[in-house]
Amino acid sequence: MTNPALSLSQRSLRSVWHPCTQMKQHERLPPLAIARGQGVWLYDADGKRYLDGISSWWVNLFGHANPRINAALVDQLGTLEHAMISGSTHAPVVELSERLSALTGGVLGHAFYASDGASAVEIALKMSAHYWRNSGRPDKHQFVYLAQSYHGETMGALSVTDVDIFRHAYQPLVRQTHIAPSPDARLAATPQLAAQQAAQAMEALLQQHGSTIAAVIVEPLVQCATGMAMHDPDYLRQLRALCDRYQVHLIADEIAVGCGRTGSFFACEQAGIWPDFITLSKGITGGYLPLSLVLTHDSIYQAFYDDDVRTAFLHSHSYTGNPLACRAALACLDIFESENVLARNQLLGEQMAQALQPLAQHPAVRQVRRQGMIWACDIDPAAIPEQSADDARNGMAGGTFSQRYHLAARQRSLLLRPIGNTLYLMPPYVLNPDELQHLADGALGSLLDVLEPAA
Repeated sequence: MTNPALSLSQRSLRSVWHPCTQMKQHERLPPLAIARGQGVWLYDADGKRYLDGISSWWVNLFGHANPRINAALVDQLGTLEHAMISGSTHAPVVELSERLSALTGGVLGHAFYASDGASAVEIALKMSAHYWRNSGRPDKHQFVYLAQSYHGETMGALSVTDVDIFRHAYQPLVRQTHIAPSPDARLAATPQLAAQQAAQAMEALLQQHGSTIAAVIVEPLVQCATGMAMHDPDYLRQLRALCDRYQVHLIADEIAVGCGRTGSFFACEQAGIWPDFITLSKGITGGYLPLSLVLTHDSIYQAFYDDDVRTAFLHSHSYTGNPLACRAALACLDIFESENVLARNQLLGEQMAQALQPLAQHPAVRQVRRQGMIWACDIDPAAIPEQSADDARNGMAGGTFSQRYHLAARQRSLLLRPIGNTLYLMPPYVLNPDELQHLADGALGSLLDVLEPAA
């Protein structure tokens, strides 16, 4: 029973287990209770607003409570809220599949739906291995992923994730895979050299193990959870050629980098290549409803097309291709088309980089980088002061740079959440000039609050 004397944050701590969170930390800092959203702003239970500088974990594209998406969902609610698509179908899932395939020029299609990004990765891995089995090559069932990759937290996705905390906790449960060097531009004198070195290492691995490797999985252009590690598009071109040469599938995980985040609708477009599988989630519904999908080549689809049920692809869940989620995704595609979003984002991204120049020029800032609507930099660890005994009294409880910065940003009406010592901004695509300036000023001010705390 609800206790009216408790705040929403307190009730949450009693009843909700938050993801990727050490819950004991919330003894010092209760979770932020969000009451509503409007445009780029989130409002807490006390009416204080916060500019959503991370798009609510990279999902929101066109602002909270977007009127066009809202209207589409209201209309769909009055028509069909859900129907299974195993043996039946419905208009929103068909139209969404058609339009997404068209965005690839018809190269990829046959959309297979799930709910979340990790499930889409799982599907792509399973499809690849099952394809090779159906093609008479059952030994090709291993996978290659890049150093510091993150692809989700199902068992399959964790097997291609290189994040220490996950591998330490769950290593005994995941399958053994191959790891290849990252093309992270920070690892060499030039981005092109980093790409070349990583491609050479990948070729050596494929030469040795190609007969047993089903697929290589990569986040095109930006390894997001790594700390927005960005790489040259040439790496993708070289990787595509290597996968063709050694008869290995290329899986492009565009869960975070797709839907316009990198400047094009699909990140792979900037390299002029298409993978064998592409995964989408996060922004596809504009942050409204969970939806993920995998697109693939017709030749892969045909390998499962048979009278024998044992050759069929085996993966399902009850909400596959949910009409409401598909309708939200269609509304997002409508906005992309009618408002020329990609061209507008090119200008907005440049304006964001310009507004962030004072932050970029701070002496503690390293490796400033941008890809489309993703801006990032690294903070010199030597510049980060030790936590003082007064931090808690100053509202800076929490020991890491990320925690302290997050709290400082909240005091400046911003929702920002660094990854380690990497500060990044990934806002919705609907910032106006005043909001952009607020984001830039607050991002710098929050850094100063952490690096130069008041005595």
